[in-house]
Amino acid sequence: MRRVLAALAVLLSLVLAYAVGDVFDVVPGILTRDKPIAIPSTQPASGTPGVALPTVAPSVAPLTQVGLTGPAPTRAGLAALMTHALADPALGRSVGVEVRDALSGTAIYTHEATTQRLAASTQKMLAAAAITSTTDLTRTMQTKVVREGPGRIALVAGGDTMLSRRAGDPVQTPGRAGLGDLAGQVAGALRAAGQSKVSLRLDLSYAAGPAYAPAWQLADVYSGATQGVFMIGFADERPEIGHASPLDPPTSVAKAFVKDLAASGVTATLTPRKSWSAAAPAGAAVLGTVSSAPIGQVLSTALDDSDNALTENLTRQAAVARGEPGTFAGATAYVLASLRALKVDTTGVVLTDASGLSRTQHVTVRAIADALALGTTARVPGMQEVVADLPVAGLTGTLHDRFEGVGARQVAGVPRSKTGTLIGSSGMAGTTVDKDGRLLSYVVVADHVPSSQGTLAARAALDRLVAGLTACGCQS
Repeated sequence: MRRVLAALAVLLSLVLAYAVGDVFDVVPGILTRDKPIAIPSTQPASGTPGVALPTVAPSVAPLTQVGLTGPAPTRAGLAALMTHALADPALGRSVGVEVRDALSGTAIYTHEATTQRLAASTQKMLAAAAITSTTDLTRTMQTKVVREGPGRIALVAGGDTMLSRRAGDPVQTPGRAGLGDLAGQVAGALRAAGQSKVSLRLDLSYAAGPAYAPAWQLADVYSGATQGVFMIGFADERPEIGHASPLDPPTSVAKAFVKDLAASGVTATLTPRKSWSAAAPAGAAVLGTVSSAPIGQVLSTALDDSDNALTENLTRQAAVARGEPGTFAGATAYVLASLRALKVDTTGVVLTDASGLSRTQHVTVRAIADALALGTTARVPGMQEVVADLPVAGLTGTLHDRFEGVGARQVAGVPRSKTGTLIGSSGMAGTTVDKDGRLLSYVVVADHVPSSQGTLAARAALDRLVAGLTACGCQS
């Protein structure tokens, strides 16, 4: 009987992982919801001759805004295009759209742009706007070890959850800082002081707060859609659909660090987990430090991969720096206050997390369009970089396998977008250049995707909509 129950448990977990993978567009399927969602309050190969690449003549200036300001589409032209695109049954009957002239931020076409919607991960653009407007994006996160007293050291978490297990890679964002490098520094300092045995404690006091948002579903955690929000962790333990991360990444790091020290001749005894909440003494001697990639690069990775926990991590750090508590409520209060300071229209926006994973929140297409415009109009330079680094259609990030169908593949490589998918909701927010050379921004969210069509059909319909916008000069 026990064997039967165990087999059933394994089968259930596999079905659950597949189901969530369907919802998050990793595996094929039609899981969605047909009812309205309630709104609660390069090197050449060996032997291959290299190819000499052309160089830019000094007299040639970089592309400027002049190169992206062909004639703008007309309201009537866009309306004709969108009327046809929005009639696609795969999108359902509840869709919000806003298309703008990107460089000026002027809206050209809107459709139900102020209706409250479950926007899923397109909501991350709101957190990105807040972070880029208040944070030094060149700042790095420091993971360090300090001496707390005779025979006592502390590994101090500094926000970096993408540590390499061994040596850091100076050209990568995940894995820029290496725990192995840190262990080598610390072991060298201890041996120089004549110490070979120490007690090791983790200091998890920085930006400490709840690991999971109240409305997050356990299925999302166990299936790899997210992990808890912590301030230290390994890059190779980031969650992926079908591969859940450890429930306690700090302990994983601590145990690995003990092994690394042992390999360098230092025996470390890990203190109990209950001792890890205290802050190390101010001014404690530093025995070693490793640094993450700049915050701006980490943010781009979070958006490129649509990493929920990493987005929450960065938002929480930014919120704490502005005096908010290290909680989900503190992070969302920070995001909303930052958006209002930037004159983003937050009417109807209610947030319960920063990443868009909770189903207990709603935003408007107008708010996301306003946040996107902060980058396209260069009002917030950091946001400009975020927009430039968004996934590219058919090539990178969450768009690497998009724009492959009939009616969309012809524009692959042109549109950039932040995607968003939850049960019953699918959206895109980004930029494109139309046939006449005009830079446009767009936000589209379908939050009543019918089960008769499904997630994959909705994504394909969105791809076709953006492809139509890209291919259309829409002058008539």
